[in-house]
Amino acid sequence: MKQITRILVSVLPAALALAHPLSLSAQKVEPGFQSLFNGTDLTGWAGRTNHWSVQDQAITGITTADNPAKGNNFIIAKSDGTNLIVGDFELRFAFKFSGDFGNSGVQYRSKALPDFVVHGYQADMERGPTYTGILYEEGGRGILATRGQKVVIKDNPAKPGQPKIEVVGSVGDPKAVQATIKDGDWNDYVVIAKGNHLQQFVNGLPTVDVTDEQVAKAAKSGILALQLHAGPPMKVQFRNLRIKPL
Repeated sequence: MKQITRILVSVLPAALALAHPLSLSAQKVEPGFQSLFNGTDLTGWAGRTNHWSVQDQAITGITTADNPAKGNNFIIAKSDGTNLIVGDFELRFAFKFSGDFGNSGVQYRSKALPDFVVHGYQADMERGPTYTGILYEEGGRGILATRGQKVVIKDNPAKPGQPKIEVVGSVGDPKAVQATIKDGDWNDYVVIAKGNHLQQFVNGLPTVDVTDEQVAKAAKSGILALQLHAGPPMKVQFRNLRIKPL
């Protein structure tokens, strides 16, 4: 028997509240975390309806040869009809690709543009050997940290407005992370953002550790969204999305 309860998410002090039914059979919510997805429908999310749906109790993005993505597009977390704003948080979820191609990500502390386009920090993922776990800035500074890097981002005196990305250490072997990734199956992802310190983990292993000191570019708060990348036909799914304010 499906149990239904109601929860409230408050991500920032004085943030908007998010309330929707939660299917406990579909979600795993640890103490201190709140679910962002009810496992049944897209209540609490908004995106292009020709690409986003719920399948198998997962938020599902699909493109086909007849229904391609016209540019990267996103489904955005909502709160009482407006975009949910996140600041300092820990986000946990699982993702899965089906098919030969897969390119996606989770946007956080980001900005919404018209027609469900989003720019900002992205916890990247792909069906491939390189990009799952990196930190990318969609519509901005590009790759901020590759897998295994601990970096500090500063202003570049030689190129005003551009970042100077300094690799100051390592968080582990990228090959070890890749070895944990289950192709065509579910993988766990964690994002922790606190102040200007950003960390990402895949299947329990750290992938990047970033301190963003480029004041004019570093985002302290913004929206949360899921990406469906332009390109060949693909299917990406997300489940067990839950968040804890820090």
